[in-house]
Amino acid sequence: GGKDRRSGLILTIPLCLEQTSMDELSVTLDYLLSIPSEKCKARGFTVIVDGRKSQWNVVKTVVLMLQNVVPAEVSLVCVVKPDEFWDKKVTHFCFWKEKDRLGFEVILVSANKLTRYIEPCQLTEDFGGSLTYDHMDWLNKRLVFEKFTKESTSLLDELALINNGSDKGMQQEKERSGDLNFLPSVDPETVLQTGHELLSELQQRRFNGSDGGVSWSPMDDELLAQPQVMKLLDSLREQYTRYQEVCRQRSKRTQLEEIQQKVMQVVNWLEGPGSEQLRTQWGIGDSIRASQALQQKHEEIESQHSEWFAVYVELNQQIAALLNAGDEEDLVELKALQQQLSDVCYRQASQLEFRQNLLQAALEFHSVAQDLSQQLDGLLGMLCVDVAPADGASIQQTLKLLEEKLKSVDLGLQGLREKGQSLLDQISNQASWAYGKDVTIENKENVDHIQGVMEDMQLRKQRCEDMVDVRRLKMLQMVQLFKCEEDAAQAVEWLSELLDALLKTHIRLGDDAQETKVLLEKHRKFVDVAQSTYDYGRQLLQATVVLCQSLRCTSRSSGDTLPRLNRMWKQFTITSEERVHRLETAVAFHSSAEKILQECPEQPEAFNEMEQFDEIETVGKSLLDRLTVPVVYPDGSEQYFGSPSDMASAAEHIREKMKLVSLKKQQLRQPDATTPES
Repeated sequence: GGKDRRSGLILTIPLCLEQTSMDELSVTLDYLLSIPSEKCKARGFTVIVDGRKSQWNVVKTVVLMLQNVVPAEVSLVCVVKPDEFWDKKVTHFCFWKEKDRLGFEVILVSANKLTRYIEPCQLTEDFGGSLTYDHMDWLNKRLVFEKFTKESTSLLDELALINNGSDKGMQQEKERSGDLNFLPSVDPETVLQTGHELLSELQQRRFNGSDGGVSWSPMDDELLAQPQVMKLLDSLREQYTRYQEVCRQRSKRTQLEEIQQKVMQVVNWLEGPGSEQLRTQWGIGDSIRASQALQQKHEEIESQHSEWFAVYVELNQQIAALLNAGDEEDLVELKALQQQLSDVCYRQASQLEFRQNLLQAALEFHSVAQDLSQQLDGLLGMLCVDVAPADGASIQQTLKLLEEKLKSVDLGLQGLREKGQSLLDQISNQASWAYGKDVTIENKENVDHIQGVMEDMQLRKQRCEDMVDVRRLKMLQMVQLFKCEEDAAQAVEWLSELLDALLKTHIRLGDDAQETKVLLEKHRKFVDVAQSTYDYGRQLLQATVVLCQSLRCTSRSSGDTLPRLNRMWKQFTITSEERVHRLETAVAFHSSAEKILQECPEQPEAFNEMEQFDEIETVGKSLLDRLTVPVVYPDGSEQYFGSPSDMASAAEHIREKMKLVSLKKQQLRQPDATTPES
């Protein structure tokens, strides 16, 4: 970095005690002399050969070598000698005498006298100067510079080759021959970073001091390195920017090609194996289990499609991103790919959804058909069991249950028709995604199956309805039969109650003829009511006979009810006749007694015949005797009218009236007894 008084560069050659290789020294000198610019070289060099630690013959050889290496550039050679060591030998070889032959001046000088030729500020401390110099630092910087120069120059060539090849529209086959041919041998970012660090270091040393802040001027090689580094950096940045654009374009093209390849893979699979899978699945099954098996198979197909649909979603996102940041020339191609992919995927998804809906509708149809079939089986089983109810209420309950089951079957058949029609409508639309395949035969089998199921259910339902009509009629007749039997039993009960009322409450015989006649008239009406009850019971029992014949069954109660009815009616008629006889006797008694008791005593001629009194007495006694006699029935049982006190009261009233008649008779006899005495 030092300079002589002519502004020539100073070259220092330190020699050591070890053997010095002249070849290595020659190569080193060639390298060092190649660093300065031609302008610097024109000013010449001052060479300092430090021989203080070396031998004279080595120094001499080095000086002579300078003649061969740099004769034109060297202007002065200063050989630094050791103190009092080479004095005797100098006389044997004087370099100043050889100036013309060597081409440069050679002087022997001690280190402390070197400042006579070179300024102290241009000498290092080794020679008593003040120039700051760190050889290892210079060497490291030089190695960095050499490395940067080599790498950047090679990188520039590679980038230029890549960029120029891209600009000239190189064939894609060459571009695809290998990614290694497209990538530079070194990382451009690393080289640029190294160059910036080197330039920063060079620029910093130009303005700042080193080792304590002593200001110093940079060496010419460093000044020369700065513009070289800056020029290389500018070229690198330019080529790297172009390279980045080339990479971006290539990456975009590669990405576009990859997307196109993936799109075609998705499209080819969906239109190929995917569509073929759907074309082979056209059946709907003939039962719930068959439909479920088809649904499971369809789920497997959907699972395979889902993987490709996931790829479609990813591709669609990538295409959308490219569309947002893409160039004008790529928009048309990207939109075409996106449209093609979307059309195929949506069409295939629609087919899958249609198939899934069709299978679900078929499953619902078969489920409703199975439920309806079970309902019909239950109804048929109920109709096949003979009816043996205990009473009319159970028949009504059974009939209600039968009607409910029939109504449930009607609703089930209506639901089956709705499901079937919906399924038929979907099947009729199946040709819209058949891809040209004739599905008429397959659809006809499905349609025939659906219509066959609905027709079969309709026939079964019709047969059950016919059987229900017959069963309903039979059950209604049975209800009527039980009703007749119940009403007939009720008629017996009513007749029994009438008989009981006749015996317990119809006991009065009346206080006079008029009252007795009224009681007799009421009794006849009472008998009419009983007669109507008996006739009603007889009619009901006759109806039970007809119903039993129609139902071909025997009544459990009619055979017992008719004898009871006849027996009760017989007892009632006997009791009624007894009551009529007593009332008629009472009427005769009261009428005769009242006639006698009401006739005037001044007409004795009316009582000429005493037999009338005797007749009244006879009738009265007969009535009294009859009141004490019970009613005897054909089975030997006996019943009395009222209680003994009631009969005693009625008898007492008759006796009183008989006393009045007897008194009247005595009064009439007294005049007849006094007439002869007079």
